[in-house]
Formats: sequence, structure tokens, C-alpha cells
Amino acid sequence: MATLIKSNGEEINVLPKNKTDFKLDELQKYVGGLIETVRTKDNKMMVMNEEGKINELPMNEKATELYIYSESDFIVGDVLICDENEIL
Repeated sequence: MATLIKSNGEEINVLPKNKTDFKLDELQKYVGGLIETVRTKDNKMMVMNEEGKINELPMNEKATELYIYSESDFIVGDVLICDENEIL
């Protein structure tokens, strides 16, 4: 099971439509555009909007805490946190 972390702090548990792994169109729907993936501090996958900063999406404080590797970097928009085997 994956967790959608919305930029407002809300967390929602989600399952892929096929119950095993998320397809590209599902991932794009959750993050609202093209996807980019990074690893979290605990080695999970974070799927986020690749153009989130360009499109001035709101900062996602919870996602930033899971990711932050430098004081100047931050995550914006809604993100999906999942295991690597849950995304294609």
C-alpha cells in the first residue's frame, strides 16, 4: 500500500488499480503532471510532479521532511510514497 501525501498535510492510503503496481497514468493523476522519482531517507520511492516548482505548486512540508538532503531543497505538490516494486 502506498501513501499519498497532499501538500496540505493530508495523508491517504492508496492501492494501485490492479492491486500490484502503479501504471504511469495513475502516477501522473496522483501528482498532477509529469512524474519524477527520488528516494526518501528510509529508502522508499517518492513520486512527485517533475514541473512542480516551475508551476509554483505549494510546498509539501511532510514530503520535504522525508526527503530533505540540503537546507535549500524542498518538495512541492502532492506526492506518492511507495515501495520500489509498486511502480513500473
